[in-house]
Amino acid sequence: MEPRIRVVVAKPGLDGHDRGAKVVARALRDAGMEVVYTGLHQTPEQIVETAIAEDADAVGLSVLSGAHMTLFTRVVELLAERGVDDLVVFGGGIIPEADIPELSRIGVAKIFGPGATMQSIVEWVRENVGATTGFPAGNK
Repeated sequence: MEPRIRVVVAKPGLDGHDRGAKVVARALRDAGMEVVYTGLHQTPEQIVETAIAEDADAVGLSVLSGAHMTLFTRVVELLAERGVDDLVVFGGGIIPEADIPELSRIGVAKIFGPGATMQSIVEWVRENVGATTGFPAGNK
């Protein structure tokens, strides 16, 4: 049996709305991935520790609070400090289009905005995380 993609889905910061994160976590799980949902109010440090402990291939961050620049940046910085360079960081939430180029520059691979379909998220993770884990594309 092929190893499955392992994704940590996290809600950093004080944002208390996690329905979207739970829906994405379930869609990834239903697509055959291993998913760890960290719950609400996670610090970037807790998220990085979980990703390392779980040997995750990707971290999906959900932010609706407007603190995405600070929170995403800190997660990426902490991963770099820990020498983790093979983990894909992606995210979603209410993130202005104008912020996406800067998030991309710091190492966030993809941002999914309102209206993104679960199918598009699952397909993107399969195509982009599979490429970094050595899994054959579409065969996870």
